[in-house]
Amino acid sequence: MYKGFYNLTSAMLTHQQNLNVVGNNLVNISTAGYKQQRYTATTFDDVMYSRVGNIYNIGEEIGRQSYIRAPSQIYTDYSQGVPEPTGLPLDFAINGDGFFAVQDADGEIAYTRMGNFTLNDEGYLCLPGYGQVLDPNGQPIYLGTDKVTATEQGLIYYNDGGLIGRLGVYTFEDNEQLVHNDMGLFTGEGAQAAETFEVWNGYLERSNTDMVKQMTEMITYQRALQSAAQISRIYNELMTRSANDVGRLV
Repeated sequence: MYKGFYNLTSAMLTHQQNLNVVGNNLVNISTAGYKQQRYTATTFDDVMYSRVGNIYNIGEEIGRQSYIRAPSQIYTDYSQGVPEPTGLPLDFAINGDGFFAVQDADGEIAYTRMGNFTLNDEGYLCLPGYGQVLDPNGQPIYLGTDKVTATEQGLIYYNDGGLIGRLGVYTFEDNEQLVHNDMGLFTGEGAQAAETFEVWNGYLERSNTDMVKQMTEMITYQRALQSAAQISRIYNELMTRSANDVGRLV
């Protein structure tokens, strides 16, 4: 009977983590370029088997029965969001693979699909609250004015036709290596400036979060969490009664 608590506890922890991830997706549904996440879990015996093995995957199974589920990974869905026209000259949306590069005040570089740029006090193109936007050479882009236009190849011109520079778009061999930093941007090694890419000026990429699906999953996880908690209370009552009855019999 006590083994049931392992199942119930792991179920509640798993459902709570799912709710946290779904909640984060819904909170960021209006965030430009946001990529939805998904939480996965696996059985504890599979995790244990992989941990006791070595690089040659040699090991002895300790049993196939599992009482709990253990955290596995939070996956990010990098699929394209819908480009939405804004008509603003400093808004950009990437059509296809790639990320904008942003450098903060400490010189750290992070990557994002958010393209709602503006000018800082010095006239550099920046992502508000994050840092300066970089060109393909990893240098900040000085505009000095928002009276600009841009081509799909990222070339930025003054309205009178003078070329200013080029917006940088960076790619990775494997996007799954990227991790979220504290600011909600992506960090990772091996970024390469893309030679060919497509950006739309006057557009923002909408979040790829499916609101209906996320709301459905939230209701499902909430009900599952409530059911597990209710059954856990029943287990507690049964074990308490069992302990008291056994004590009287003895």
